[in-house]
Order: sequence, then C-alpha cells, then structure tokens
Amino acid sequence: MSEAWTQERIRERARALGPWFHNINLKGVSTAPEHFLGDYPRIKWQRFAGALPHDLAGKSVLDIGCNGGFYAMEMKRRGAARVLGIDFDEDYLAQARFAAEVEGLDIEFRRLSVYDVGALGERFDVVFFIGVLYHLRHPLLALDLVHEHVARDLLVFQSMQRGSDRVLPLEPDYEFWRTDIFDDPGYPKLHFIEREYAHDPTNWWAPNRACSEAMLRSAGFAVLSHPEDEVFICRRSERAPDGYGAVYPARGRGAAG
Repeated sequence: MSEAWTQERIRERARALGPWFHNINLKGVSTAPEHFLGDYPRIKWQRFAGALPHDLAGKSVLDIGCNGGFYAMEMKRRGAARVLGIDFDEDYLAQARFAAEVEGLDIEFRRLSVYDVGALGERFDVVFFIGVLYHLRHPLLALDLVHEHVARDLLVFQSMQRGSDRVLPLEPDYEFWRTDIFDDPGYPKLHFIEREYAHDPTNWWAPNRACSEAMLRSAGFAVLSHPEDEVFICRRSERAPDGYGAVYPARGRGAAG
C-alpha cells in the first residue's frame, strides 16, 4: 500500500466524490458497494472483455461518456498508448480522475459532449460508446458524429435494450400499403420514453436488438460480434458516396455556420 493512498484516504475521498455509478475497486475499497446492479460495470465487462484485443500497445482509445472511468482504466491496463475519456458531467470526471490517480494510470479526461466530438480533431483506434445512446435526445446524430469524426476502426457499443431480442430479416424496400412488418417483434423499434424510466429523467430511448443493429449499420458501422445481450463490437466502414452522414455539424473545429 502506497503511503499516498491508504485505504482510509481512498474511502474518505470516494465518499466525498459520491454517489458513484461505477463500482470500482481502488486498492480494496469499493466506490459503490451497494450498487443496485451488483458489481457494476465489472459484471458487464466480464461478459465481453474477451471480444476485444488483449494487447492494445500503440493504440489509441476514446471512451465517450466515461462516467467514473472504469472502461478507460481497463483499456490503459491493456497497454493502450493514449486513452481519453470524455463526459459532460463534471462530477463523473472528478471521480474518473481520482480513480486513475489512485491506480497510477496515465489517462486524460475532458469535459465534452458527444455532439462536440468533432472538436477533438483526431480519430481513435477503439471508441467506447457504452451506456450513452439511451440518454441522448438525438441518438442517431450522435452515432453519425462518432463515425464522421472520431472512429478509425473498432466501436464498442452498448445500450439499454427493451422489447424482443429477435432480428427480422428485412427486404430492401416495402410497398406503402405493407404495414404488418411494423407489428413484428423483430422489426427495429426505438421506444421513446416521454417522462421517466427507472426513476431517471435522462432515459429517453430504449431500442430493441434489431434497432441497435440497424442504427449502427445506418451510421456506417459493421457489426462484427454480439458477445453480450446489449453489447456490439463493430468496425467502421466507409459510407457509399450518396450515403447519409451527420446532418449537424457537418464539420469539426473551425466550421462556419
């Protein structure tokens, strides 16, 4: 145990920075031991950790909506050369900076919205987009911006999902009078939450699995694997010349209008 961070000091500082959504083990001290989901997000991570490269030496990682920094730290432990975590919540960023400092991990954290990722002016080998989509008023725009500005290769995507896990094979087009497909549980559906869900007013959307996959494809990401119920490992692909992209903003830093 280092003299700088004793368990007593860690426990005291973690309590002052609470409440935590990420339960992180910091030298034997849990930041959210009473989490309603259990040892979260570690229990989630264990289900798909094997689907990602174990050695990230020389790679760059962007963690969008990094919260307390759990995934950013896991990527740094795998040897990533550069890890950047962004979040719009200053309380979460303070938690992430503290956790990384205790663990001795060199990670940068910045306050930034997913809608402003174009301002970063760089692409990353691995982009985490975990637990963000359903909190956004404009989810497809966010995916478009991730594709257009920051994703170079892999995207690790997760969203809360509700509805059927079935995925209906879709035809390229349907006639106007064909309406039965919309009632099929396997048709892509994005459920809108007008008020609250799970006592959280920022829960705006709940896609079914078919919708998650369809939105990823529409934004220019090919689904490589589906290692966990809500997690998709994707690869960025180039859109066709006439494909749709981010409607706003069209460019990153320095764009006019």
